[in-house]
Amino acid sequence: MTTQPLPYVEVNPKQKAQAAVIWLHGLGDSGNGFAPIVPDLKIPDALAVRFVFPHAPVRPVTINNGMSMRAWYDIVSMDFNNRADSKGVKESADLVQQLIETEIANGIPANKIVLAGFSQGGVIALHLGTRIEHTLAGIMSLSSYMSEPEKLTNEAHSANQNTPIFVAHGQHDDVVPMFMGHAASQVLSANKYPVEWHEYQMQHNVCMQELNDISKWLQLRLA
Repeated sequence: MTTQPLPYVEVNPKQKAQAAVIWLHGLGDSGNGFAPIVPDLKIPDALAVRFVFPHAPVRPVTINNGMSMRAWYDIVSMDFNNRADSKGVKESADLVQQLIETEIANGIPANKIVLAGFSQGGVIALHLGTRIEHTLAGIMSLSSYMSEPEKLTNEAHSANQNTPIFVAHGQHDDVVPMFMGHAASQVLSANKYPVEWHEYQMQHNVCMQELNDISKWLQLRLA
């Protein structure tokens, strides 16, 4: 497993960045997958938000017959309780933390950084966002789930206990069923995180209504 910094696609604001959103893609996608949605979010120029879309490492994925593709971790089985390879989750969380440290080193305070992810990327966002020692502006998990939810209480860092968390899912998702996203939301609530649950008439994707809600939420977090 490489410890090289993650390569990424970036979408920069017109002026010097004052805030950042690090957005993690899903299985088999790349940072290029979500970069085109930035204009749809209609974030005001005055907020000077930089978007960073990293590419996951390429690795063999067991459920896809061992085919190599961009993945934040291996998926060994479709069993919901054992879907995420915990070693891979931790390795990818460490790589994403390096990106956060780089943004901080470049002058963007942690409390102006949102960590977001779709599907596999959301697993990493929830894992790292609840364990990192920097207080973030927000955490966003889209069409995703939580890896090893039973470990959250013992492993969570207090830095993000009051950090707003946006959890969203499609009602017709046949890749990651909505009950998995809802379960993650309930685990966060049980651990006293300020979590917002959103569901949409969609499959394993994003829709315009969701992007509008994300935009409002990001603007509140990063204002």
